[in-house]
Amino acid sequence: MATIDNNLSDYDASKVPNGKDFKMAILIAEWNSEITSALAKGACDTLVKHGVNVKNIDIKYVPGTYELPLGAQFCLEDKNYDAVICVGSVIRGETEHFTFVCEAAAQGIKDVGLNYNKPVIFCVLTDNNIEQSRARSGGKHGNKGDEAAITALKMADFR
Repeated sequence: MATIDNNLSDYDASKVPNGKDFKMAILIAEWNSEITSALAKGACDTLVKHGVNVKNIDIKYVPGTYELPLGAQFCLEDKNYDAVICVGSVIRGETEHFTFVCEAAAQGIKDVGLNYNKPVIFCVLTDNNIEQSRARSGGKHGNKGDEAAITALKMADFR
């Protein structure tokens, strides 16, 4: 969703399924932790707001965004989660590293979901600078973590 005219935290709560029967994992990249911890908090708070028992939300960590796909795969191999939310933040630098990490994470997260037939949610900010990341992790554009939690609930319910 483009955030230029939207707030990531705005949604119609009446269209969100109750998560009381769901078990979720939130997988958090440690790199850019200021941003990823804010995104994860948004996701966790939104899951709880919509009925997911806090005891049914497992928090796991990987070193960076590049490691999110394998971490999601480990989560799905280990436990019967209804969805895994992959939280990361990649901020453009001076080299092509940004492109390689973003493409690998996006393709890998998609592949894990398809391979395991489970919702694996892409909650990764790919911003040009830290100000954009802050604006999308609880700032003026809301919190991408909220949006990711709503997506996880809707997809878990859809399944």
